[in-house]
Amino acid sequence: MIMLMLTDPFMQRALIAALLVGVTAPVVGTYLVQRKLSLLGDGIGHVALTGVALGWLVGAGMGLTPNDALAVPGAVVAAVVGAVLIEVVRRRGRTSGDLALAIMFYGGIAGGVLLIGIAGGSSGNLMQYLFGSISTVSDGDLWLTVVLSLVVLAVGVGLRHALFSVSHDEEFAIASGLPVWALNVIVAVVSALTVTVAMRVVGLLLVSALMIVPVAVAQQVTHAFGRTMLTACVVGVVVCVTGLSITYWYNVSPGATIVVLAIAVYAVVSLAAPLLTRRRPVHDPHPDLPDDVDLPAAATERAVAAAKECR
Repeated sequence: MIMLMLTDPFMQRALIAALLVGVTAPVVGTYLVQRKLSLLGDGIGHVALTGVALGWLVGAGMGLTPNDALAVPGAVVAAVVGAVLIEVVRRRGRTSGDLALAIMFYGGIAGGVLLIGIAGGSSGNLMQYLFGSISTVSDGDLWLTVVLSLVVLAVGVGLRHALFSVSHDEEFAIASGLPVWALNVIVAVVSALTVTVAMRVVGLLLVSALMIVPVAVAQQVTHAFGRTMLTACVVGVVVCVTGLSITYWYNVSPGATIVVLAIAVYAVVSLAAPLLTRRRPVHDPHPDLPDDVDLPAAATERAVAAAKECR
């Protein structure tokens, strides 16, 4: 039965797309979590919806078949522009970051519904982009996904040291001479590309979950930045491929299944991580030497002595 799934051309395209999304989304999500911008993917996703409708409008005006032939390129352009605007507002504007995201949320959805109506479509045509529709992935969409994924991975992994420095401590990065403004824009742009990459698989409304939840899972078991990113990518690939495989046998939404699986993994790891930490033995750097000092007792004695001196 597995071989039947793997030999299906439709599933081959879908699995490749899911694999790429599972790798790229957590890479960018690691930086967003570090910067405390977990909702940035949601804001960009709503703006990308306007780009989808704009691409639909242009395609309909040019007489292209199908009408949504330019939907994905339109989403890419709109998402990149929206991400840069969010970064500009966050850095230089008087509007706070969360307020800027809220404006993007509402404006993106309203613009998408308005433009799709002008193009002769309906809000129902946007549903496959809002919640994902892996069955609509064409060869052209797959090649565009491959190219965008390679760009995201090249930037996210190749510039990880500089991007981590900016995400972890922006003031230190400025003092170190790094081009902080340019690096912040790069993070925003690769976030936008990631949203459009995952659009067909999990949908614009759920893409942020795939960027953030695997990172949250990884943070439960590791604290090093590099290991967190690698673990998050493994979790992302597993939930994407597993969720897509489930939808091959059962008629359920791929995007919703993938996100629910990711949240379930997070719940299980969150419950298991404290138990594993308690059972982990204390590391003794010199097991051959006797422990003749009780560190807690010694610390208490020093505290008492210091209190007496203060008197």
